[in-house]
Amino acid sequence: MTAPLVPGTLVRHGRVSLALSFFIQGTVFALLVTRIPAIQDRYGISDGLLPAFLAAVPVLAGVGSVLTEHLVKRVPPSRVLRCIQPVVCLALLAAGSAGSMGQAAVALAAFGLSVGALDASMNMLGVSLQRAYGRSIMLGFHAAYSLGGIVGASLAWVGAHWQLSLAVLYGPVVAVLVPLALVVGRWFVDGAAGHGAAGPAGGAGGKAAASVSMRLLLPLCLVMAFAYIGDSTVSNWSAKYLQDVLGSSEQVATVPYNVYMVTTLLGRAVGDLGVRRFGAVAVVRCGTVVAACGFAVVAVAPGAWAGMAGFTLLGVGLCVIVPQTFAAAGRLAGPEASDTAIARLNIFNYVGFLVGSPLVGALGDAWSYRGAMLVPMLLVLVTLVYARSFGPQAARYGDRHERPRTADVGRGSNGL
Repeated sequence: MTAPLVPGTLVRHGRVSLALSFFIQGTVFALLVTRIPAIQDRYGISDGLLPAFLAAVPVLAGVGSVLTEHLVKRVPPSRVLRCIQPVVCLALLAAGSAGSMGQAAVALAAFGLSVGALDASMNMLGVSLQRAYGRSIMLGFHAAYSLGGIVGASLAWVGAHWQLSLAVLYGPVVAVLVPLALVVGRWFVDGAAGHGAAGPAGGAGGKAAASVSMRLLLPLCLVMAFAYIGDSTVSNWSAKYLQDVLGSSEQVATVPYNVYMVTTLLGRAVGDLGVRRFGAVAVVRCGTVVAACGFAVVAVAPGAWAGMAGFTLLGVGLCVIVPQTFAAAGRLAGPEASDTAIARLNIFNYVGFLVGSPLVGALGDAWSYRGAMLVPMLLVLVTLVYARSFGPQAARYGDRHERPRTADVGRGSNGL
């Protein structure tokens, strides 16, 4: 009678440990991106050279994601994540304590490659655990990432306020996060479904499933890229928009991104309940409409407070799209090709990040920043066209909408 409790206990431990891994990654990434000006000053990186440094990180992250697609055919994603997360933390420390610009460039390159592998393997584990649970839990993992981002940004603010060097700021944080990553890595679980690493993944069946999944993945790839264009618009342009367009003070201009992060956390914290109650399609559609309304409010805002209201709506709306896109990819690809699909989909995370900020900046300079905000709005609205890719409307999770036996978000294409 007690034997069935053992796998369930392992899966629950895996869920907690993976959430902590997402938290660690959110903290580390926020510590890097919020201290870019300090990194530029420390190493004397010119304004002309800085964009090349910044673009190299997501480009190399995409390479890391592609490499992970092939790596997990030989070893489980849990092992990849367990090994690569300490590398990401140490690369952050190296970026803050290098002795020259060249060494800093190597550290950032290592960060980019490893963070691509980290993002891919984390989401692989998240989708497989969601499959094992038979209900939506993916948004909870990304909520942990958002919480880590808030903690990391807060630590960066402390470092800037007290004028701490990057090495002094990063050193204690990494000294805590690396042991934590090593400990939680012992509890990672690859899920109930078999992965390529668990058996002969190179078989013809696995390759066929992967080819079908890529055909089905194209709408989700577009959704992922457009969601990250919207996200990068907020992270890179919210402060400038409030200060230069809406006439806010410098202090008020720092508020929208913080509010955006908090609403992202709150939306993801309760988002799984919405998916279980109403289904993924309804939640994604609702999030898309709310995000589009947020961009519209920002574009027509008469003042700073109205602009902040728009950025708040953006956080509520955008926060559900990316986690559900990963979950949908796992369902469409099926257990045999799920890891491959997620690794390839993850590349479009970085595509959106690369395109978003330059796109809004170019449109703002050539036209107007108010008009530029309408472009990510239109791109995000494309998600409505592909909403059915997130699963059949009849597939709902939770006590009132449970399917017979185990309902799953990652079980092949028969849900379409």
